[in-house]
Amino acid sequence: MPSSLRIAIGSDHAGYELKQHLVAMLTAQGHTVDDQGTYSTESVDYPPICAGVGRTVRDGKADFGIVLGGSGQGEQLAANKVRGVRAALCNCLYTARMARSHNDANVLSMGARVVGEGLAEEIVTTFLSTAFEGGRHARRVAQLSELENDF
Repeated sequence: MPSSLRIAIGSDHAGYELKQHLVAMLTAQGHTVDDQGTYSTESVDYPPICAGVGRTVRDGKADFGIVLGGSGQGEQLAANKVRGVRAALCNCLYTARMARSHNDANVLSMGARVVGEGLAEEIVTTFLSTAFEGGRHARRVAQLSELENDF
């Protein structure tokens, strides 16, 4: 994993505590973290927060994004509405590794009600440290990008 990455992170109320934990972990590792909210456990709508994380990645202001919620599913969907974002729901190490190596995912989504802090740390580390394999996978990622133009 590169020694210093720029990471945008956001969550809804269900993901708030895990977000706080990951912000501390990533900062301690020397990464620059852009915390885009939420800032409490008070109920909040996640789409604008997750889309904001996606826009930050798309615009090159962050190397990667992380979005968190109860299951991570809605957060992934919201981030993927941003053109150029490839958000992947990864609640295990295998999907985190495959999302990066085969899909060149640039936003990680996780469910705070699905994974605990220890597993979340491992998922984040795996996601951030896995390189995109390119090759036949690059052709497929290009096809995904082309689909954005079709609709």
